[in-house]
Amino acid sequence: MISSFYLFLALGAACGGFVNGLAGFGTALFALGFWLHIMPPVQAVAITLAVSITTGAQGVWVVRKAIRANPRRLLWFLLPGICGVPIGVASLSYLDASILKLVIGVISIVYGLFFLAQRSLPRVTRSMPVADALVGFISGIFGGAASLSGALMMMWNAVRDWQKAEIRAVLQPFNFVVLSCGTAMLAVNGAYDIQTLSYLALAIPVALISAQLGIALFRRMQSDAFRRLLIVMMLISGCVLVIRNLA
Repeated sequence: MISSFYLFLALGAACGGFVNGLAGFGTALFALGFWLHIMPPVQAVAITLAVSITTGAQGVWVVRKAIRANPRRLLWFLLPGICGVPIGVASLSYLDASILKLVIGVISIVYGLFFLAQRSLPRVTRSMPVADALVGFISGIFGGAASLSGALMMMWNAVRDWQKAEIRAVLQPFNFVVLSCGTAMLAVNGAYDIQTLSYLALAIPVALISAQLGIALFRRMQSDAFRRLLIVMMLISGCVLVIRNLA
């Protein structure tokens, strides 16, 4: 029983870390399925957030040059996103997070199927800072309410006429900051006790190694292939959300 517990813990860390290294998001979608089977939801979410920001830090370092090249582009998303996080947290008193996740899941599936059916992906070529700020703000609300800060961001960035490093230079640091806010809130509420920290002692090293494998694959991908990957990830994440919330 103990061995199976740590096997599931390690598998979740490996899958979540690899996907985060490859795409810049997705730790929760691919790790929580393992961890919810072996620990309480609050503890599973606390571990997921800690692993997400740890592996995300590696991804931010990979695209640091692209971030420095155009920091204003990131700030158009990030500053409104930070403002949206407390609104999302406050909305938990009025909204059912599971219903919100189900709605986002259905939208993600429709989005993924539609764009996968296209031979060529659309490209938004002109600058749209107001739209970027709105996407960032809503994503911050989603992050605070349902830990889904990357869903809308990924949909929007996948159709922007940016290179893969530019896409990731927005997506990865945005998720890193928003999820760090969520982690801090859980820490204040006492979610990181001795037992949780002991589990993180195993999960984090496994996730970091797996993330390096994902980053290595990311570096080999062409920009169009990376944009197509985001569409596929959107479809997969939508299916995961719908199945998890209907099960």
